[in-house]
Amino acid sequence: MATKTDIVLYTAQTPNGIKASIALEELGLQYEVYNIKMMDNEQKEQWFLDINPNGRIPALTDTFNGKKIRVFESGAILEYLVDRYDKDHKISYPKDSAEHWEVISWLMWQMGGLGPMQGQANHFKRYAPEKIEYGINRYGNETRRLYRTMDDHLAKSSHGFLVGDRVTIADISCWGWVASHTWAGVSLKEFPHLEKWLNTLLQRPGFEKGRHVPKQHTAFDNDKLSEEELDKKAESSRNWVQSGMKADAQK
Repeated sequence: MATKTDIVLYTAQTPNGIKASIALEELGLQYEVYNIKMMDNEQKEQWFLDINPNGRIPALTDTFNGKKIRVFESGAILEYLVDRYDKDHKISYPKDSAEHWEVISWLMWQMGGLGPMQGQANHFKRYAPEKIEYGINRYGNETRRLYRTMDDHLAKSSHGFLVGDRVTIADISCWGWVASHTWAGVSLKEFPHLEKWLNTLLQRPGFEKGRHVPKQHTAFDNDKLSEEELDKKAESSRNWVQSGMKADAQK
């Protein structure tokens, strides 16, 4: 039976969004979900800015010492969940261990490197109004370099996880991004250890359930599409991205 909490998760179907729901499922926590309507710019409405001033997902609210609190930024949410709710260290290690700091290092690596670089690869590959080869190559190659970093590290892992003998928030933070590799124009064929890690974690009930929050996770469907079909699929989002950039530039 899931552990009852007052958590409300505000999220959408993105690599960052599913980090929180996967962690919540892995921890066996009960929570409510609010599906932010990104294409309607609901994340820019004042009620949500009161939860996350940056107007991005995911974010959550909870009750702490009798007071409602907010936590935003996906990495901060993962740290909050394990610090408060993972007393048995299901997806973490004790703070006085070397493994704890290894987990935090990989989490920061993802937040500062993999996510931003692959996000830019997505932008220039799918959402830019024109194909700029420099941007496509710059961020695509950097994403590959980061994948290589993970692949080399996982090749030395005796348990198949980023840190030690268990899945942790380090793995959770990276998983959704690697699952979306095709959208960024990156193949996993040259990264066998990374591909094995991706598919192994997919077999876990927490990952399987959490990735489909707040709606169906379709990243793997992209693996079956041609570049032309992927480009066609990006059209509506491309227009939304460009519109949002123009609106932000006017503020």
